[in-house]
Amino acid sequence: MKEKILFTSEAVSEGHPDKVSDQIADAILDHCLQLDPLAHVAIECFVAKQKLLIGGEVKFSSPNIKAPNYELIAKKVLTEIGYTRPELEFSVNELTILNWVQTQSADIDRAVSKEEIGAGDQGLMFGFATNETTSRMPLAISIAQRLVQYASELRKKELFPYARPDMKSQVTIDYSENTPRIETIIMSIQHDESAPIEAFKDFIAQKIIRPVVNEFKLNQDYQALINASGRFVIGGPAGDTGLTGRKIIVDTYGGYSRHGGGSFSGKDPTKVDRSGAYLARYIAVNLVASGMVEKVEVQLAYVIGQASPVSISVFDFGTLHPKINHNQLLKAIKKVFFFKPQEIINQFRLTRPVFAYRDLAAYGHFGRLDLNIPWEKTDKIQALKNELNTI
Repeated sequence: MKEKILFTSEAVSEGHPDKVSDQIADAILDHCLQLDPLAHVAIECFVAKQKLLIGGEVKFSSPNIKAPNYELIAKKVLTEIGYTRPELEFSVNELTILNWVQTQSADIDRAVSKEEIGAGDQGLMFGFATNETTSRMPLAISIAQRLVQYASELRKKELFPYARPDMKSQVTIDYSENTPRIETIIMSIQHDESAPIEAFKDFIAQKIIRPVVNEFKLNQDYQALINASGRFVIGGPAGDTGLTGRKIIVDTYGGYSRHGGGSFSGKDPTKVDRSGAYLARYIAVNLVASGMVEKVEVQLAYVIGQASPVSISVFDFGTLHPKINHNQLLKAIKKVFFFKPQEIINQFRLTRPVFAYRDLAAYGHFGRLDLNIPWEKTDKIQALKNELNTI
């Protein structure tokens, strides 16, 4: 019997403890940049039962700029997520908050605060795109993110009885045939003690999973495993600790592409872990949208204090258009795109964004058609074609 070719990705909701930490960190970043677009920010959060630790470094461009109230920002985020009820054992009114934010290291500041901004650290980052979906994201992570996003939307609109904030999804795609099919969907959703379990599971199956699968126009004969442990009352930071930057695969491509290891949330855009990853995605999206490749992965690498990357690589998985060779493609990329941190910041307006970083901290940083994200724009297609016509 022929073995199936399967691939799986997972996603988590905004109420997951790691995502709670990410959202608080990015909400603090948003407020710091509103006060000072030149602020250097590196915030990380740790949440556990009735405890929140906010740590990291912040440096404003002027000593006259007063830092925002980090505690109030955190409480606003938690209220909007839905951690307001004492029975959740992690609620905004019973929370103890520790503020361990300090000034940025002078050594790092010297590397970044120059006439030409240098990378805030060494590192490598990957960007990926595929023609598999309209968002140019891998199929499994696209469905997984949509499942928890839609479930959360229903919960916050009070259309999902008994649901609590913490949720996870997992989607397995079968690539054995020419047309991908859903093999398995897993959902685990936290619920009230009083929830009628079978009715709760049926709601998830019929009112969440099925409509999302219909959105993607895929097969309905998948296996659904819902709250497989049987009971999920204790969740969120009461059930597990949460830490900023621990869901880097959920934030990106669901494991379908390689990852450089750097997280995003809480970091200002001089940190190339964030801005470099956004640029790499932008390059990949435009290459796929141009029809030059069907699937592509772009790698960038930087060293602290230097503006230009130390390497730029592109991997086409054998999908490169037959009239283009790899060397031509790499030359075109280097001519069309800007790679220095300040250039990336300017092009995407990363210090005065048209979006909120907090909105990216749940449901992914890429393929977000629900947000106005500059690195998802396909405005370099003609420039790429022009370069390839003249090489």
